[in-house]
Amino acid sequence: MTNPTSTNPASGAPGALAGRREWTALGVLMLPLLLVSMDVSVLYFAIPSISADLEPSGTQQLWIFDIYAFVLAGLLMTMGSLGDRVGRRKLLLCGAAAFGTASVLAAYANSAETLIAARALLGVGGATLMPSTMAIIRTMFTDPGQRAKAIGLWSGVMTGGVALGSVMSGVLVQYFWWGSVFLVNLPAMALLLVLGPFLLPESRNPEPGRFDLPSVPLSMAAVLPVIYGIKEIPSEGWKTEYVVSVLVGLVFAALFVHRQRTAKSPLISPALFRGRGFAPAVVLNLISSFGMMGSAYFTTQYLQSVLGKSSMSAALWALLPTVLVGVAAPVSAQLVQKGVHRAHVVSGGFVLAACGDGLLALAGTDSLWLVLAGAGVLASGIVTVMSQMMDLALGTVPVGNAGAASSLLETGAEFGGALGMAVLGSIGTAVYRHDIPAGVPAAAHETLGGALAVAARLPGHAGTALTDAAREAFTHGMQAAAAGGAVLLLGAAVLATASLRKVTVPESGGLLDSGTDTGTGESLPAAATAHGDGPAPA
Repeated sequence: MTNPTSTNPASGAPGALAGRREWTALGVLMLPLLLVSMDVSVLYFAIPSISADLEPSGTQQLWIFDIYAFVLAGLLMTMGSLGDRVGRRKLLLCGAAAFGTASVLAAYANSAETLIAARALLGVGGATLMPSTMAIIRTMFTDPGQRAKAIGLWSGVMTGGVALGSVMSGVLVQYFWWGSVFLVNLPAMALLLVLGPFLLPESRNPEPGRFDLPSVPLSMAAVLPVIYGIKEIPSEGWKTEYVVSVLVGLVFAALFVHRQRTAKSPLISPALFRGRGFAPAVVLNLISSFGMMGSAYFTTQYLQSVLGKSSMSAALWALLPTVLVGVAAPVSAQLVQKGVHRAHVVSGGFVLAACGDGLLALAGTDSLWLVLAGAGVLASGIVTVMSQMMDLALGTVPVGNAGAASSLLETGAEFGGALGMAVLGSIGTAVYRHDIPAGVPAAAHETLGGALAVAARLPGHAGTALTDAAREAFTHGMQAAAAGGAVLLLGAAVLATASLRKVTVPESGGLLDSGTDTGTGESLPAAATAHGDGPAPA
C-alpha cells in the first residue's frame, strides 16, 4: 500500500534540509497563528465599549466572550481530519478567508446577535488554521532538528499570542473604536491568501477513506458540554447543571471512541495510539496545559485585584514572563539534538514549571516581582514540555495523519486548560471562602471582585479591613492552588520519565520511512517502537 507522503516538491526525501523558502513560509504561517491565539483574549478591553454600543444582555455578553473558544475546541478534530483528506493548504486558505470575513462582520456588527454569530465563524476559521499550520510544518520540515526548531517557534507564538491579545485590544480601543480589535486580523490573513499558494506545499493523505460524517456531531457533543461545564465551575461552583453537562459530554465521548474503534474510516484513527510515544505526548501535553491555565487564572486577578493595577497596566506587566518563553523551546530543542534524552528534557521542563508554582506559593499580597518570576519560570517549563510533545507526536505518526494528530493534541490542550482552571480555581475559591471573615455580605464571600465592590461602599476602616482580608484570602487561595499545581507537575515529571524513557523518533523524521501504512493510519510501521533519537536512559 502506498505510504502517505507530502506532495511538496521542496521537501525532498524524508530528512532533507529545509531552505529559505520553507523558513519564509513558516514566517507567513506564524502571523495567522498569532492572531488566532490573540482572539482568545482580544476582547478583554473591548467589552466595555461593546456593551455601551450594542447593549447585550448578561447572557449575550458571556456568549460574545465564550463562543469563539467553544466552536474552536469543538471543531478541531473535524478540521484536522478534513485537512488530511482535502489538503492542508486548501483548508488553511479557506479558513483564512473565513477568518477574515468573520473579522469584518464582527468589526461592523450592529447587534449582539450578529457579533455572537461572527465570533462563532471566527471559531470555525480558527479551527481550520491551528491543526493545518502544524501539519504543514510537519510536511515542510522533515529533518528532525529543523522540525523541532519550527515547532518551538509555533509553541512560543501560541503562548505569547494569548498575552499579547489583551494588550493589543487595550491599545486599539484607546485610540480607535472597538471594531478595530477585529480589523487588525485582515492584513495577516490577506498576506496568507496572497503568499500561501506560492510558498506553502499542498499535502494530504492519498488514501484517507470516506469522511465519517456521524463522527462530526459526536465529537462536538463530546467536547462542548465538557468544556462548558468545567469552564463554568470555577466561577459558579459545582452546580448540578454544570456537573450534568460534563457527564453528558463524557457519555458522548464514550460513544465517539466506540465509533472510532468500529468505523471503517474513522475521524481519528485509533491506530495513532499504537505508535509508542503518541499517547504519552497527548497526556503530557494535556497536563502541561492544565498547569499553565490553572496558574493564569490566579496571576491575572492577582495583578489587578490584589495589587490594584489597572487592566492595561496589568496586561503590560503580564507580558514580562513571556520573555523567558521565547528562550525555552529553542533551548530544549538544542538539548535533544545534542544527545540529552527527550525524557530527561521533558521531565526537567515539568520540574522547572513546578518551581514556578513554588515561587507563586511563596507570594504575599505585595509580591509583584515574585509573581512575575514564578509565572515566567512556570511558562518556560510548560513551553519546554509542549514543544517537545508536539515534536514527538508529529514525528511518530505518518505525514498523512499529521492533521488528525495535531488536532487531537490541541483538543487535549483545550481540555487540560479548562480542567486546570476548574480544579485549581476550585481549590483557590474554597480557601478564599474559608478565610474570608464571617458575617460579610454574600457577594464578598463569593469572589475577590465582589468583596472589593462591597468594600468600596463601606465607610472608613470597615472598607479597608474587608479589602485587606479579601486580598489576604485570595492570596492564600493562590498559594494553595500553586502548591497543588506543583505537586501535579512533579508527578508529571515522574510520569514523563517512566513513559518516555524508551520512546524515540527515527532520525529520518517519522514513521513513513519504513513499514507499511494503509493511508488511514490503521497500520503504523514498526519504526514507532524500534528507532530513536538517542539511547534510553539507564
